[in-house]
Amino acid sequence: METIRRCGRVFVVTIVGLSMLFGVVPAEAAADFTGKTVTAVSVSGNAKVSADAVMAAVKIKPGDTWQLENIKKDIQSIYELGFFLDVVANFTDVPEGVKVVYNVVENPVYKEVHFKGNNAVKTEKLQGFIKQTPGSLINAKTLQENLRDIEKYYHTEGYILTRISDVATTPDGVLTISFNEGLLEDISVKGYEKTKLHVITRELKLDKGQAFNINKVKRAVQRVYNLGYFEDVNMKLLPGREPNGVVLEISVVEQRTGTFSIGAGYSKADGMVGIIGLGDNNFLGTGDKIKINWEFGGKSDSNRDYEFGYVRPWLDSKETSLGFNIYDVTYRYNDYEDGHLESTFDRNRKGWDVTLGRPAGEYIRNYITYKDRTDTYEDWVSGLNQKDPTIPDPSPADPDNPGTISNPDYNPDYLKDNFGTTRSITLSRVFDSRDNVFSPTTGLRYSLSAEFAGDGLGGDFDYDKYTVEGRKYYKVGRAHVVALRLTGGYADGNMPDSGKFSVGGSDTLRGFNDDQYKGDKMLAGSVEYRFPIVSKVQGVLFSDIGKAWDGEGYKLNDLETSIGIGLRINTPIGPIRLDVAKGHGQDSTRTHFSFGGQF
Repeated sequence: METIRRCGRVFVVTIVGLSMLFGVVPAEAAADFTGKTVTAVSVSGNAKVSADAVMAAVKIKPGDTWQLENIKKDIQSIYELGFFLDVVANFTDVPEGVKVVYNVVENPVYKEVHFKGNNAVKTEKLQGFIKQTPGSLINAKTLQENLRDIEKYYHTEGYILTRISDVATTPDGVLTISFNEGLLEDISVKGYEKTKLHVITRELKLDKGQAFNINKVKRAVQRVYNLGYFEDVNMKLLPGREPNGVVLEISVVEQRTGTFSIGAGYSKADGMVGIIGLGDNNFLGTGDKIKINWEFGGKSDSNRDYEFGYVRPWLDSKETSLGFNIYDVTYRYNDYEDGHLESTFDRNRKGWDVTLGRPAGEYIRNYITYKDRTDTYEDWVSGLNQKDPTIPDPSPADPDNPGTISNPDYNPDYLKDNFGTTRSITLSRVFDSRDNVFSPTTGLRYSLSAEFAGDGLGGDFDYDKYTVEGRKYYKVGRAHVVALRLTGGYADGNMPDSGKFSVGGSDTLRGFNDDQYKGDKMLAGSVEYRFPIVSKVQGVLFSDIGKAWDGEGYKLNDLETSIGIGLRINTPIGPIRLDVAKGHGQDSTRTHFSFGGQF
């Protein structure tokens, strides 16, 4: 009797080599029965698997001519059923021809599975991939597919170095699957000079000695870049000391984060005025943000204006942030009513605010802000004069003694309703998954905020104000981006002019004046198509829609629209925005120039 065998050591293998450990005995190992007639075909050794199931995989039938290649194919087909550890073809020479018997050795009966080395993925999750039924034969084909699915899941979750290092079984059907997840052995940071090392490493949120995850590494690089301290951030994977271990090397290129300006002006009314501006988003390399603007000199207190702001992004190990602002600023203000300029006057805002923030997940932060602000009507400039009940008589009977007349524009309730002290608490929640906060190409940002003024906090006003904003970014091709933004707001109560929603200007409705529309309700949206022009210069096509108003309901039919074109330029002193827009119904185009990133 001659034999051809198809066998394999199924249960002490890696997934990569599972199908390569089985071989067919060369033809030389068996006598040559070529040309003889197959008189009978049967199977033996099967206990759990029915003979019919095995024979269904066999192509050779009685009466066929014996050929070695056909025998090999049958052995392969039987083995691919997945139930057998060994497959042997035995041949018996009889006067009528050749008898063929396929002798099989069944796999063990499956009992349970154990996992070793799976620190990154829970055992319960991995068990869901094993499609073996307790009490039935282990199916090697199904098991191979299960192992392939496990590795695919690991890689999808970012554990790209993970491999199954061993699969073993015991005679009583216990499977043991071992993993090498690929460790992050160490982290190295290069290129920093001004920035303190801990300011970078605290953003990484990567644990040495844990399984390497490419998704977490990419997010870590994003977090470092989004600090705004670096012109470029790159990563490199270096071989570690252990097999399948890596060392992460992060290289940064620092950029200018501080600004300083000094200036002076002179007028007959105010005399000599000095201006100093100082700001740094990475103060002394600590990651803290500071800004100071101070206007001094002149003949009146109104020219001694100042603004001071400070933010500490990491107050503790839980990434609690603290920021505060102190200000006393007088500025010229254009007051619009239903979109029409009513008056121009100097107004002062004086007060302070403090904000605490804390993350509620990788992409979510919650904030609480307390504000104490006082707005004062200073000097009337032009238009309606709401400050003085009397004005000089424009047509006096006695030019040498002109006297005064009653001011027809004077509204005794205007100052009381719009100027005074506001004390409020604002609660905010922000989700931000943008890949680049300065020039996003993908991701989503939404924010919800609720401001409660008065309600036992004191002050002159009592109102509730709610704002929601959503932004979405789509990458088109290699470097083109479509950006969408939608904002809505609602407020009720006794709200001053300074607290109302405003629409118009470079940040909301381009092609219209700053704060041209105000009210206790607001709806605004923008769509931009951004495209590269040259290095550090980006072009923009955009359209805006929106309005703010008082009264009931949302007046969607009254929304204003505009279209325009713009440039975004990255400079050593920060990003610059230049937009030219034409508002619907406006007589001419309007140019908007501002510093800072785009939405």
